[in-house]
Amino acid sequence: MAARRQARYPEGPSPALTDPHMLLRHSPTSPFVRKVRVAAAILGIALELEPADTLDANDTLRQQNPLGKIPALLTGDGEVLFDSSVILAYLDHLAGDGRILPIEPTARIKVLRREALVDGMMDAAILILYEARFRPQEKHEARWLEHQAGKRLRALDALEAEVEPYSGTPNVGDIALACALGWFDFRFAGDWRADHPKLVAWFDAFSAAHPQFADSTPVA
Repeated sequence: MAARRQARYPEGPSPALTDPHMLLRHSPTSPFVRKVRVAAAILGIALELEPADTLDANDTLRQQNPLGKIPALLTGDGEVLFDSSVILAYLDHLAGDGRILPIEPTARIKVLRREALVDGMMDAAILILYEARFRPQEKHEARWLEHQAGKRLRALDALEAEVEPYSGTPNVGDIALACALGWFDFRFAGDWRADHPKLVAWFDAFSAAHPQFADSTPVA
């Protein structure tokens, strides 16, 4: 198994938020992993990173997460947390609650709705990518691909309609959205930009406000 490496961020975690046993099983190109890394950086929480191969039956990931998916966070008390939304809620709790996940019920539901919309959009986009990667062209199902592409486009259009100028105070919905748009730049050559100018402006503002976001930019 690949050697572990310690990931720390410019602002540095406070001692109370440092857990030497908190290990993130990851892939550097996963947008869901990036959500966790960006949230941890914003909160000043140190994570130890260990690569995972989701297709390798011998990788211990499948014993840690029965679904064999990333991200999976191994905590100091022996728990394994997944998926990314659960991990972000845990990190927010670790940081004192209310930092990236509002405590007030109405605000909390609004933010969680945004996160769910973005996560579903990313799921659809990943399925499109996997269809191209793992199935020969002659076996592609056009109707199914159109269905997934429709999910992605409708979500982008909905987000374009509802997004407001970035406030500078991130929440889990913001983090998810930034990671999704960054991943679309990486995997879909930024095809979302031409028709979604408000999202472009929002993304640029988020990126400028959080320099550590660039630290986890996926590289082919």
